[in-house]
Amino acid sequence: MRQFLAAFQLDGARVAVLGEGPAAEAKARLFVDAPCDLLRLDPTSPAEILAKTLVGVRLAFIAVDDRAEVERLAGFARAAGALVNVVDQPDLCDFQTPALIDRGEVVVGIATGGVSPVLARDLRARIEALLPAGLDRVARLARDLRGAVKLALPDYGARRRFWERVLRGAPTRLALAGQEAEARRELLRALNRPEHESGLVQLVGAGPGDPDLLTLKALRALQDADVIVHDRLVSAEILNLARRDARRLYVGKAASDHSVPQDEIEALLIAEARAGRRVVRLKGGDPFVFGRGGEELEALRAAGVEAEVIPGVTAALACAASLGAPLTHRDHAHAVTLLTGRPKTGGAPIDWAALSAKDHTLAIYMGAASAGEIEANLLAAGRDPATPVAVIENGGLASERVVIGRLDALSDLVARLAPEGPALLLIGPTVALAGLRGEALVRREFAA
Repeated sequence: MRQFLAAFQLDGARVAVLGEGPAAEAKARLFVDAPCDLLRLDPTSPAEILAKTLVGVRLAFIAVDDRAEVERLAGFARAAGALVNVVDQPDLCDFQTPALIDRGEVVVGIATGGVSPVLARDLRARIEALLPAGLDRVARLARDLRGAVKLALPDYGARRRFWERVLRGAPTRLALAGQEAEARRELLRALNRPEHESGLVQLVGAGPGDPDLLTLKALRALQDADVIVHDRLVSAEILNLARRDARRLYVGKAASDHSVPQDEIEALLIAEARAGRRVVRLKGGDPFVFGRGGEELEALRAAGVEAEVIPGVTAALACAASLGAPLTHRDHAHAVTLLTGRPKTGGAPIDWAALSAKDHTLAIYMGAASAGEIEANLLAAGRDPATPVAVIENGGLASERVVIGRLDALSDLVARLAPEGPALLLIGPTVALAGLRGEALVRREFAA
């Protein structure tokens, strides 16, 4: 570690900015809302005035180009007991200003020792996106009740376990939502019943498998989870984003191979939540699009377990985006239907006639095994045999494979691709708009 980031309390502190122009303004803006005494000083002021004004200043920022002048001003500041930062002259600095993420009570700094401020700013932008805007309310809640918790739980280990529980539980969720009074009451209730609080189950969509397509809310849920109950289609890259100490329970399903029956999955989620744990039920794509999220949500509600749904990028969206074939288009497709190629046995039959309009896009999940039946039903319902179709395996991933053709050759296209991973059938006129990336994949995989 070549640098040590120290935090200075600003309550009542004196901070001076010497200089004019954009650089000086940028430094001053850091402290506009801080509880400090901010001084804007003219560096051309007489030496005796500067020396007197700088007395008691803790931090001095100098935004002056002339090196000799900087050294003169820095001498005054250091003589007054201040630490000095000089804009764009790191060798003259006592400290560098890190790239800061300001969440009020919570401040995060990223420093490169002045070597690469642009890199620090880029890292700040990435980290800032992960931190909820209401994080200061959570820290304020912890600050205000810290004394009460210390009195109620004198043992350090008990206090630490208490804070871990409540800061990952309902008080934090309420504070982030702006319900500070409710958050305070919930924290005090938890303090009065220290045995455990009821858990939470979050039904989280992992998207198509690319970690870059995971939502920020899903990422935060993964990093807070005590238990992760995941499906077969969740990639290792996404699981690696979870807390290292989180338990991972595999309950994956494949065609005719359900490692854990659905009712046992629901019982597992309920039991883990009742034990006071934060549970993420992690599903490929979106929980509410052929992910049985609705069934699990019903079971959790019936059991009185708190549940939340965090949507994900579903396969139809990922495949269409990767292929460059829009699901809807003002000139070509006025509607899109998502349907499964494996409807529930005994369920309502599919109305193929309603799906046969020429300006209608179909995205069929789990349809590869029944491609011949889908092709025959659509043709019998009057769909144009020349309707463009695509069969997409592992859509949105580096391992994606695609074949494009006509509806009347759909079963042959599936046989040609012979998908081993999850495949989606995309049927409709917009498939003809597929971009170069899709065409290149087709040529590479199926060149004559």
